Formats: sequence, structure tokens, C-alpha cells
Amino acid sequence: MVLVELLSGIRGLVKVKHRADIDSAVFKLHYRLTSTMLFCFCLLVTTNSLVGDPINCLHGDHPMLQHKVVNTYCWIHTTFTLPKYINKGYGRGTGVLYPGVGPYIPSDTKVYHAYYQWVPFVLFLQGLLFYTPHWLWKTWEGGKLNSIVMGLSLPVMQRDARQEKIHLLADYLHASIHYHNFYAIKFFLCELLNLANTIFNIWFMNRFLGGMFFTYGIDVLYFTETNQEERTDPMIVVFPRVTKCTFNMFGPSGSIETHDLMCVLALNVINEKVYVFLWFWFVTLAGISILALCYRILVFCVPAIRSGLLQKRARLRYKTGLEAIGKKLQVGDFFLLYLLSKNVELIAFSSLMEELSSRLARRPVHPDLEVSLPMSPPERFHLINQNA
Repeated sequence: MVLVELLSGIRGLVKVKHRADIDSAVFKLHYRLTSTMLFCFCLLVTTNSLVGDPINCLHGDHPMLQHKVVNTYCWIHTTFTLPKYINKGYGRGTGVLYPGVGPYIPSDTKVYHAYYQWVPFVLFLQGLLFYTPHWLWKTWEGGKLNSIVMGLSLPVMQRDARQEKIHLLADYLHASIHYHNFYAIKFFLCELLNLANTIFNIWFMNRFLGGMFFTYGIDVLYFTETNQEERTDPMIVVFPRVTKCTFNMFGPSGSIETHDLMCVLALNVINEKVYVFLWFWFVTLAGISILALCYRILVFCVPAIRSGLLQKRARLRYKTGLEAIGKKLQVGDFFLLYLLSKNVELIAFSSLMEELSSRLARRPVHPDLEVSLPMSPPERFHLINQNA
């Protein structure tokens, strides 16, 4: 009860300002869901590194090897595995302690694993990248839609007040027809940027993980049904839980002693699962984004589809209005009206479309809806802001 009252008090101090919905559901998958997931994964990995022991190296009973010093050294200078032991059996009697870990000579090929130091920073950077297209579109949009909605999103309004706002909004839309194409183009560019950003992140993670991310999810699915002891687990290959570290120090006589250490990377248990999820999510997100762009191009290129969408939103009842909308509205006009339909209450939007379509069809309208004095689009936009 105390917690509920505290949260209620905090909610009372914070004023939530309603803003217009200026994008699509697919757009929100990028800057809301994906960015939030990446920031949460960043927090999870960072917390695990600070609270737990991300690396724990075994160094025997040598009196000069201090546990904390060895762990810090191997964490900073990175650990390695030996590819020649990856596909071999391991355990008692095999000579291999763990996949990638076994006896080695200086001429053996080593694979160093330095990525785990950078995982939190990379996840945070990716979260910023997925938010960037939304920030760019929000900057370009400049609060235009929020200004012209004028409170028409409220389901209950006085009839005269609603009619006056519809009158002003219809006046502005009719006078500024064909002036909104660049507005739609900027949104389309941001959608393209969303897709490009997703593809770039897939490529970047493949480079970050040494070229093993492209097929990471498929490899994990392929080996899911096999016992870990009988397979080459792709998660262990990319995110080894046991690695080797070479620690050099001076001996009692001043000569250099080389110590071969085995290190347990507990952090990779989390990393492997985070990146499996990200593989499936990014592939799914890229597919959804491609379909959304194809749909957007189809809508922008076919006037009949645009008319049908607006008719479904506004529930226009006469064919003449639909023909006028299909013939005279360009892509930018349709896009602005479609965004309005998501933010304006249904009755108000239907009335707005009735009047706008009648003006486009040059049919007589009610005298209360006629404009007495001609005004330029900037003047109408300024008047709308004054009445908002």
C-alpha cells in the first residue's frame, strides 16, 4: 500500500502531455521496442560485470600470482582459444579440457576474444542508432500535426466548437493542397533509414563477432536437438565460457616466467543468449520493415488505394467525394490526412473529410462552412495555431 501511494504521488507530480501520433506501428518497433531492448540488455550486461565476476582465472598455488591481479590482467589483455580443439571431443581421456582449450605450442593459431569488453558500449550505441530515425523525423515534422489537430482528438466536444475547428482545418487543408509532398517524402526517407539501420546493425554485429553472426541463429537452431557433449555448439564457439590466458612475470632470479592459465568467462552465458535473441529479432524486424516499405510504395503509387484507405477511415458515403479525393489529392495530402485520421476523433474526421471532399468536388456546402475571405496557407496555419 505504501508503494502504491508513493507511485500515485509521483504520478501526480508528473504531467503527461498528450502528443500527436506522427508515425506508424512498424516505425515504433524500431525506436520504442528495439531501442528499449538494447538499452535493457546494456544495463543487464553492465550490472552483471559490476556485481558478479565476469572473469575468473585459475592459476594454481603459485605464491606470486595474486587472484585479483591475474583476473584483471587477463580481462584487459583478452583471452584466447585454440581452433584446433574446437571440433574435437573433450573430457577425460581426450587431452582436451574444453572446446578450444588444450595443450598448445607457440606456433598454434590463436583466436583472441576481446569483444566482451565492448559489449555494453556496443549495445548502448545500437540503442542510439535505432532511436536516431525517430529523432530525425520528429525534428523534421516540427510539431506540425500536433498544431493542426486542435483538440479534435477529444471524443466529447461542444458542437459549435467542433464545427469551428473543422471549418478552420478544412480551410487550411483545401488552401494548402499539394504543399505536403515533401512532408511525406521526409517520412518515407526515415522509414528507409530504419531499414538501412537494421541491415547495418546486422552487418556490424557480424564484424564485431568475427564474422560469425550472419548464420548464428541458424547454427543455434541446427544444434538445438543435439547433446552439448556431442556437438560443436555455435554459442560456445562465438562466446566461449572457458578460455586460455598467458601471464608473464619475473621469477626469483629475474628471468621471465610464463604461466598458462585457464579462465572462466561467466559473462558469456548472458552474452550468448542476448545475441541469439538479437539475431532472430533483427532478422524479423528487417523482414517487417521491407514489407512495410513495399506497402508504403504501393499506397503512394496507386491513388485508388489511398482513396479506399481514407474512405475506410472516414466512412464517406458518396462516390463523388471519393472520386474527388482520388483525383486531386497527391501523396503528401493523403499522408497528412492519414495521420490526422489516427489523431482525430472519428466523428470529427468524418465531418472534416465530408467537407474537404465536397470542396474538392466543388459541390455546394452549408453556408456556415464557407470561407468569407481568402487567406494564404501560412495565414490559415497561423490561425489554426491560435485556435488550438
